[in-house]
Amino acid sequence: MMNKRIILFLSLISFSFLGLSQNPKLNKYTFGEGLKFSGNNKSSVVISGYMQPSIEIKKYAADSNTDVYYRFRMRRLRFRISGDLPKYKLEYRFQTDFSGSSEVGDEANLALFDAYVIYKPSRNLQIKFGQSVPSTENLELTMNSNTLQLPERSRLTSAFAVPREFGIFISNEFKLSNNLFIKPTLSITNGDGANTFNRNYGGFKYGARLDVLPFGKFTNFGQFNQVDMVRELTPKLLLSAAYSMNEGMSSRRGESAGTILYLDSTMKESLPDYSKFGINFLFKYKGFSMIGEFMLSKATVPKDITTRVRADGTTANTFLVNGVQDVENYVKGRMMLGKGYNIQGGYILKNNVSIDARYTHLEADANSFMNNPTFYNRPNYYTLGLSKYLSRGYGFKIQGSITYADLAPGSLDLNAKRVNNHEWIGNIIATISF
Repeated sequence: MMNKRIILFLSLISFSFLGLSQNPKLNKYTFGEGLKFSGNNKSSVVISGYMQPSIEIKKYAADSNTDVYYRFRMRRLRFRISGDLPKYKLEYRFQTDFSGSSEVGDEANLALFDAYVIYKPSRNLQIKFGQSVPSTENLELTMNSNTLQLPERSRLTSAFAVPREFGIFISNEFKLSNNLFIKPTLSITNGDGANTFNRNYGGFKYGARLDVLPFGKFTNFGQFNQVDMVRELTPKLLLSAAYSMNEGMSSRRGESAGTILYLDSTMKESLPDYSKFGINFLFKYKGFSMIGEFMLSKATVPKDITTRVRADGTTANTFLVNGVQDVENYVKGRMMLGKGYNIQGGYILKNNVSIDARYTHLEADANSFMNNPTFYNRPNYYTLGLSKYLSRGYGFKIQGSITYADLAPGSLDLNAKRVNNHEWIGNIIATISF
């Protein structure tokens, strides 16, 4: 697997330079922002990347008979190639990861994260085609992972978000007054997550998003990072709303294809629809930043489901919920259904020390995988964080946080032991970008 990833990355580098002139030149290098090469035809290629070694520690309440859990891993190890071909009104990006972790923290073997081309027929209209972060997710997921305010993304993101999807994304930008901008986005994707090279189960996922910037644009693309590194001189605000509907989903939230399948009486696929709605805001001013997010998900289960497909390909006709045959609630119990919100804020001092806090609340439906006693079943998360930026921008930083999580009745630890009251989670992560 690792050799395949190396070959993929080297192939992407070779392909990118084909778009430049025969004598590409190193235009500049900025620590944390990558190497920029330029050609005679005004085309350019930027090669960048970062690594994030991390430590996670979990400890439960003193009256819980459990061990302390330690996790040492390379949280992310990314390489990115971005190109600009103004002659053809094209931009593109390739991004690969060597860590074996997904963006929401799950174990994964996703070598390819981003692979898309953008066609810009006019200054503000762009058409993106390929694999990318979906435009219909919560605000935090659209922000670069090496610019996060805290060591990890919020549990709202891990509960509801789909890190990557393949499809077409069309967006435009309109200036309605001196400072008021709106940016609508429409998307049609496979709805099956990233790297779905096999059969596409179900239908498509349709989505829309609207971003409103009432006080003008953020400085230096500040909409896509969390900390107010540039210390905005005037208040900046982003308001957004997004909706998506996935026809025939075969996973918990649309992150992988074909892992959860159902059949009707004729043994044809019959899959539930999954819809999601979210609203968000981002505020920045003079070193202070705040993010607010709300997500809600619902499912519609077909009435004709008679059979479920097990992981090994065998089938069964039992749909037991609390000892009773209940097809609808059995299907819903394997999906991420419910609602939640996340609010976080922080202030970066002039010595580049950032003090941050977060509160996340998750409220699962009665029948939802969000009630899973090992990985979820924690309704409240309270986090305090401290970060030190050792270079200008995001070239090198060290971050630490401590999280207190409430445990709902019936919660389990990673060894399936019953735990009570609360859970402590400590995180330390370093980010080194080139």
